[in-house]
Amino acid sequence: MKQEQRTEDHVPIKRKRSKWTVIQWVLIPLLLLLALGGGLAAGYVILGNKEWSDVFHWSTWKHVYDLVFAP
Repeated sequence: MKQEQRTEDHVPIKRKRSKWTVIQWVLIPLLLLLALGGGLAAGYVILGNKEWSDVFHWSTWKHVYDLVFAP
């Protein structure tokens, strides 16, 4: 049979955050964003046959956004 545990005897245990938790919540999303940006840039240059220097202009990506989400 189970022994009953008194609530006043129960002390909550504080958990330490492991390095993996930090990696999981910070590094993985950062790497995903870098992969997305690299894929967009490579697709623009390779598939679109555009100049590599155009990748770094804000107006280029605004134009691409407007083309994709045009009403």
